[in-house]
Amino acid sequence: MTRQPLALTINGEIHDVMIEPHWSLLHVLRHELGLTGTKENCLEAECGVCTVLLDGKAVNSCILLAEQARGRSIVTIEGLGDPEHLHPLQAAFIEHGAVQCGYCIPGMILSAKSFLDERPGRVPSEAEVREALSGTLCRCTGYQKIVDAVIAAARQMSARPEAARRAP
Repeated sequence: MTRQPLALTINGEIHDVMIEPHWSLLHVLRHELGLTGTKENCLEAECGVCTVLLDGKAVNSCILLAEQARGRSIVTIEGLGDPEHLHPLQAAFIEHGAVQCGYCIPGMILSAKSFLDERPGRVPSEAEVREALSGTLCRCTGYQKIVDAVIAAARQMSARPEAARRAP
């Protein structure tokens, strides 16, 4: 196949890549750009570990063609915070022991960010969080620590809205 040029805005930076038309956004992120925080698993949008934010909305990057992201803003877990300035969700996941093997955590955190961004200033119920995260599977936990972390982050983000706006 013939590769085609594609400019993608990822974590606030423009990346020029040469892609094959059938490549998924997941493939480009992991294999062409080395952004391995976005995990690869089912390749059928069943597990949620490949979740990224596309124009602020959580999407499964395994079933989205890279070309479909042209002209849109992509945020991966690498763009959410950094070790010096963690996003409140990242800090809450650590604080609440919500990270075990870590494989699902990038997808969980980005799904939670999209969910919380749709409800600024509001702390969701446990049931709302469980429903919002139902598209991301975790084999290590019973989800309770993850739910607790999201609610704690929501409380912090509603008290300090500027902390929630760290991602590009």
